[in-house]
Amino acid sequence: MIETRLLHQFVILAEELHFHRAAERLHMAQPPLSQAVRKLEEKVGARLFTRSNRHVALTEAGVAFLDTAKACLASLEQGALRARRIEAGLAGRLAITFVGTARRDLVPLALRTFRSRFPEVELVLREATTAKQIEALRGKQADIGFMRWPGIPAADIRFERIEREPVLAALPDDHPLATGAAIRLEQLAGEDFIMTPRDEGVSFHDQLIALCRHAGFEPRVTQEACEMQTVVGLVAGGIGVALVPASAGQENRKGAVFCPIITTAPDELSHMDMVLGWRADMSSSIRDSFIDVVRQVAKADTR
Repeated sequence: MIETRLLHQFVILAEELHFHRAAERLHMAQPPLSQAVRKLEEKVGARLFTRSNRHVALTEAGVAFLDTAKACLASLEQGALRARRIEAGLAGRLAITFVGTARRDLVPLALRTFRSRFPEVELVLREATTAKQIEALRGKQADIGFMRWPGIPAADIRFERIEREPVLAALPDDHPLATGAAIRLEQLAGEDFIMTPRDEGVSFHDQLIALCRHAGFEPRVTQEACEMQTVVGLVAGGIGVALVPASAGQENRKGAVFCPIITTAPDELSHMDMVLGWRADMSSSIRDSFIDVVRQVAKADTR
């Protein structure tokens, strides 16, 4: 292994071709510099300089090795610079997961803002259910995720609410109540409901069940779908009705109509929370910078 110190001393001497001037540039005495050159030549296995009392010159081997030495030092400096920028949260890679109901304006605006401020950070995006996001965070396959409250113990994951949106009723467009006007939730009692599986999002599933129970009925779930886009698609296909976050209605899916619901249920039931989740036991300057951007975007959106 050749020390970078020896490479640096070699390059300076090759530039000066004078031991005294090179030693001054290196802020060292001349004898240690001579010893360093001999040590480097031993490690390389070739003479790099011809030298006499009045003349110092690179050998043919020295000329060839000079390019390698400069390239090594430049590569090392670039690596050190990148490491410093990663440490400062200015460069690197950030793996982000998100649920299909992540609002269509908040997430894109946060991503656009972050990329404009941190262009050297590579963003890797993947859609996943809340349960799959928790697994990805724990398996270090994701750094941060946009998700619903998981509703399961997750002491190793930190959550922060970034928005709250109302729950809407999604109805086939030929449904008698599909006028777009607000409906009472109890009017959907007896309908076939489409929901996401409980094991893909415990809190999301249980909240909608509790919301129906608050309205005085038990929803008859006849169809399940993991992704919200699929739920809305099944509604549009006339398979049943669904309760969805307001963001799902931004798609303007042909065949589906989204109606506000009238309910006396508390906000914790009649509204859906979107949260950011990340590993509480791992530090990341890049991730923290992304969280700051999301907070700023979410705050500006509520003004």
